[in-house]
Amino acid sequence: MLDVRRLRLLRELARRGTIAAVAEALAFSPSAVSQQLGVLEREAGLPLLERTGRRVRLTPAGEDLVRHAEAVLERLERAEADLAEARTGLAGALRVGSFPTATRAIVPAALITLARRHPRLEPMVCETDPAAVAHALRAGDLDVALVHEYDFVPAPREPGLTTEPLYGEAMYLAAPAAPVAPAAPVAPAGTPEEAGRDQGAVLRTHAEAPWITATPGTLCHAMTVRACQAAGFTPRVRHQVDEFATVLALVAAGQGVAVVPQLGITGADRAVGLTRLLMERRTQLAFRSGAGAHPAVAAFGAALRAAVPAELASPRAEA
Repeated sequence: MLDVRRLRLLRELARRGTIAAVAEALAFSPSAVSQQLGVLEREAGLPLLERTGRRVRLTPAGEDLVRHAEAVLERLERAEADLAEARTGLAGALRVGSFPTATRAIVPAALITLARRHPRLEPMVCETDPAAVAHALRAGDLDVALVHEYDFVPAPREPGLTTEPLYGEAMYLAAPAAPVAPAAPVAPAGTPEEAGRDQGAVLRTHAEAPWITATPGTLCHAMTVRACQAAGFTPRVRHQVDEFATVLALVAAGQGVAVVPQLGITGADRAVGLTRLLMERRTQLAFRSGAGAHPAVAAFGAALRAAVPAELASPRAEA
């Protein structure tokens, strides 16, 4: 009989690529991971891994077993959901991952609703970059998470995970109200212009200006760079900041221009001009496949949907 815990290790190796990465993610030693995978090979009765120097890759049999492991783990999630539904009431910890703007603008109201409906449930929120959510969910560090994707940066499909759409946000070009040469005049704060016909033309107006982006490796950083490249130039990045309130403060100080989502422009200084772009950021709820029926996950999803401000759009299915 194949051990499900070892199947989980094999699946993580397929996703993370190295035994060291699996060990770090799951709080094992590399030698323990290697030992358990060796036991799994003996259980399977044929080689599952090919070792080339320090690298390890799956054999065709190993890749096939990973596909079966995905199905087995999804069925176990469904079984846990059924058992939880059979219990009386919801109780215990629910580990929630969220990114900063959603944590500020959406999650608090959802937690109030959740506490009123299910007072014995204990949600535990941890700010997590969307790029790290998939590994955290598969490793069991999170039960549910908010993730996002942008036009120009669609989210890749993550095996073993399911997402449900929550809301969409407009995107804005934020520039100093006193233009950075050779920038054109922009709309005063509080009265964002409607999206122009040519987003590229809006961005190209600031092609020679310094830019403020998120830190490299984040979806927000990739979104700005790719949007500018689609407009025909590569932005000259001066500052790299992840918090949108700080980004807007730098824009107000004349330090550059930036692309900011709708929830990020709340409280923008009057020294910041905002021009609406044709781009969108879409937020989804993510969880392990099979866990959508779990009462705690379903209850959190319902509370989130009730907390979404009416001015946010229904997200588009495709970028």
